[in-house]
Amino acid sequence: MFKEYEQLLNKNIPKSFNKYLKDPFLISLKDKGYFCGMDYASKDIYNFLEYISRYNHSITTSKLSWYLKKDFTSMIAALYHDIATPCFSHVIDYMNNDYETQSTTEEKTKEILEQDKYLLKCLKKDNINLEDIINFKKHSIVDLERPFLCSDRLDGIFLTSLFWTKKMNISDVKNILEYTTIYQNENNDDEIGFKSEEIGKIVLQNNNLIDQYCHSDEDNYMMDLLANITKMAIKKKIITYNDLYILKEQELIQKFINSQDKTILKLWQKFTTIKKNDIKIIDLPNVKKRVINPLINGKRFL
Repeated sequence: MFKEYEQLLNKNIPKSFNKYLKDPFLISLKDKGYFCGMDYASKDIYNFLEYISRYNHSITTSKLSWYLKKDFTSMIAALYHDIATPCFSHVIDYMNNDYETQSTTEEKTKEILEQDKYLLKCLKKDNINLEDIINFKKHSIVDLERPFLCSDRLDGIFLTSLFWTKKMNISDVKNILEYTTIYQNENNDDEIGFKSEEIGKIVLQNNNLIDQYCHSDEDNYMMDLLANITKMAIKKKIITYNDLYILKEQELIQKFINSQDKTILKLWQKFTTIKKNDIKIIDLPNVKKRVINPLINGKRFL
């Protein structure tokens, strides 16, 4: 189904875009899942429709940016906005006690992009400044603070609704895209909005459901459990913090298993086999609220 979704966005994609998809740094995101390592969790808790990687998300976020704005620099900034994603994604923010903003995993963006020689060659060819890619948040079409809507956020709603909550299908996404546009918001920034109140409400309802999923007892417990496993593995020198950025998720997991550490193995067994009825309620501080307040016909909905 992911290919069908991507196909909806494949309208007049610039030929010069394709060379970026050969970047080894970008390709490495294929081995980092969009759903924060939960692809390896107990199937009694999670049952995703397909494996979606950070590479997949990067591509559709960039194509969605182009679909709406037709600005090539913003498109490339969107393509690389998750380049610093470690294994298990936001689980590492949990490990770093960043429950609310979940942004500590962005800290290596500049360092990684400055080392990416392939990217630097591509940018030079297209006359794009590296700083415009490093500072992807300067492109409002790519990234805006909540509750505003940007391509990163809307793509996340599509991916999560298609493959986790399963409350959308490809026809739903196609219909929404037909009513999606860009408005100037109250801060004079480009912001994604909708030309129909009905469509805006559908997106809002799906986003609110995602927020419920991400604040459920099950998700809180499993995200925190994997964070604790990873933290313990680092403390016991089974892995290093840097391994989170240079290894594939499956390679990291293999290190957990090969360690033969009884505590790690016991926790990993729990992570992969626990039943929903055995989940314990845990109180996590200020877990990120995934709220949006979309523009509809140019006006704030709520």
